[in-house]
Amino acid sequence: MKATTYQIKPLGHLATPFADKFGIPRQPRLAPHAIGTLQLLPPYNRAECVRGLADFSHVWLQFVFHEVAGQWSPTVRPPRLGGNAKVGVFASRSPFRPNSLGLSLVELLDVDTRDGVTLRFGGVDLVDGTPIIDIKPYIPFAESLGSLESQPDVRSGFVSGAPPQLAVEFSAAANQQIAAASEANLRELISEVLAQDPRPAYASDVYRLYGVRLYRYDVKWRCDGQTAFVESLDPIEHST
Repeated sequence: MKATTYQIKPLGHLATPFADKFGIPRQPRLAPHAIGTLQLLPPYNRAECVRGLADFSHVWLQFVFHEVAGQWSPTVRPPRLGGNAKVGVFASRSPFRPNSLGLSLVELLDVDTRDGVTLRFGGVDLVDGTPIIDIKPYIPFAESLGSLESQPDVRSGFVSGAPPQLAVEFSAAANQQIAAASEANLRELISEVLAQDPRPAYASDVYRLYGVRLYRYDVKWRCDGQTAFVESLDPIEHST
């Protein structure tokens, strides 16, 4: 008898700078200063579970799109197509998938086994608290894009190269707030996130003020289509 359902338990929940999904880079490694920390849960928090992992520079994280779990559609509207044209869900990386599973390639920055197991990753593209269900090392000879791009029969559908990036400028007030912040590389993270232009595809109002929540800040910014202007970093108020 083949199993019709499977039980999956998280290895841990990834801590990231992204308080909600708006502003998260649409692919991994586009914001190298987006750092994720994963504390493995028992019984996976044993040093032998990660023996040899530090010898790899990058890993695949398999995770659950937990905020939209159970929601799926046979067709989706990829941002790369302007948010209008539809493709099949299996021709996309949409989170609205039948089994709510995702895959992300990130840089492995540190493996700490002094008290359980804590892993640090660079270039994460996942919302804070994402359940991680598996970790696999990245193998360049089999998985490197560089080894494939020279082959004439390789196609990438509607995705043709990296998207264009915005310039990012900071107001005097934002500069002062960043200088007073305790988070390392906050300016670099904000620049990397906003350079990807996280606005909806239909956005055109140059006066509209957007907010991207990073760490404990609501980063307020505007965009004229070419440059993202960071106005301020407002503290996020947590309800009690």
